[in-house]
Amino acid sequence: MKLAFVINDLATEQSNYTTIRLSRIASARGHTVALIGLGDFIYDPEGEICAMATLVGKTKFEKDEAFLEEIQTNRERERICLADYDILMLRSDPAQEMGTRDWAPAAGLLFSQIAAKSGTIVLNDPKHLTDAVNKTYFQHFPESVRPKTLITREPEEVKRFVDAQKGGKAVIKPLQGSGGQGVFIIDKKSGRNMNQIIEAVTRDGYAIVQEYLAKAKDGDIRMITLNGRPLKVGDTYACLHRFSQTEDHRSNISAGGGVEMIEPDEDMLKVAELAGPKLIEDGMYLCGLDIVGDKMMEINVDTPGGINFLEDLSGVDFCGAILDDLERKVRLKEQYGGSLNNLQLAVL
Repeated sequence: MKLAFVINDLATEQSNYTTIRLSRIASARGHTVALIGLGDFIYDPEGEICAMATLVGKTKFEKDEAFLEEIQTNRERERICLADYDILMLRSDPAQEMGTRDWAPAAGLLFSQIAAKSGTIVLNDPKHLTDAVNKTYFQHFPESVRPKTLITREPEEVKRFVDAQKGGKAVIKPLQGSGGQGVFIIDKKSGRNMNQIIEAVTRDGYAIVQEYLAKAKDGDIRMITLNGRPLKVGDTYACLHRFSQTEDHRSNISAGGGVEMIEPDEDMLKVAELAGPKLIEDGMYLCGLDIVGDKMMEINVDTPGGINFLEDLSGVDFCGAILDDLERKVRLKEQYGGSLNNLQLAVL
């Protein structure tokens, strides 16, 4: 199998990224792996989507750190044609480009949409991912699994929303963002600080304001879904409890939160069940559901992470299960002779 990953930039990849773990394991299994930065695409005169990519080839490294060091320091970029690749996985984070390369995320999606027409399986489905990358996508899921939500840039609207919440407490964050960046808890006691927080969050766009869920003080759950269903290997779910280890309320791993494996309870599985049909409808192959109690706080459709932590904590080969599934999709595509479209292949 020839597998390409779209990332922000190879220079900014880190050894604890899920993409690096997937790339290392795929390479060790004998697959050809290519890493493509958002600025590396080429639409050539023949109408093909090409890229200047870092090729990994077939290598065996025991540690992610050694693997990343090798490809960052000892590999030259080579020109590839994506029509020659079986799978293109979109693993870039739009939030990393805000204010510096605002053009990059949209460009990556547009090139990927054309690549899908050439027969490469693109995951998550790039046509629907164009809509799903925005947090407004969250509002298309059943109301029963969503916290009360306001999206606005008007300070007075935010204040009215906070006043109307139980306990007069809410969470405010940028509509575009990830990794717990720019997330604040506000309440009636915030006073003048509330104005400053609202101004900071809305400086570069809209704010999303949600009711505060009391169980959030104990952290949240990151549940990985594959083909619209919870990823499970044997008896073990890819389900991670993330919690704050400081006075900072954020439980995101990138914000310094702690992690532990957890068995999902009935509420968590019900949330995943209700989210599944929409994920399948939109070709969202690999996602991360962030759950508090019986509510989803966010859906990560771009770069759902945590798989490396899940594997290290449990010893379960979740990457292997994902790669097995990708190989199955390639076989299905070949057997059906091109009659299955990208959206179908994404979630079959």
